[in-house]
Amino acid sequence: MTRSSIRTSWLALCAAAVCTVASAKLPAPSPEAAAKAAEAAAKAAWAGKVDNYKLCLSQDKVAAHYRKTTPSAKPAAATGAACTDPGPFAYTPPAAKPAEAAGAHSPPGTASSPPSTQVPAAAAAPASKS
Repeated sequence: MTRSSIRTSWLALCAAAVCTVASAKLPAPSPEAAAKAAEAAAKAAWAGKVDNYKLCLSQDKVAAHYRKTTPSAKPAAATGAACTDPGPFAYTPPAAKPAEAAGAHSPPGTASSPPSTQVPAAAAAPASKS
């Protein structure tokens, strides 16, 4: 074998190893990491709204200056969408759901109330007299 074919084979083997490692499945993030990621996403979305607000203000300022300095400029058309200030950043994390409300079901016989005390809906409502 020549030196270049060994080098090519070695590079192909390394590339295959890197692709294998890169395609490995990562474990699920911890609840703290997921909460931190959700807050970071909310903050990034808020920063985008702030940037859009600042852009809107600067565009309005430029348009007003253009209309003031150009006598032949047409008056502003009513677009209906004024610049809206997103306000300060406020993030409230979603409340954790209990296991029953999250869609998990208890095995039979471990429900919060025993079956003997559960009353069907038809029997719970008293019959009205006509």
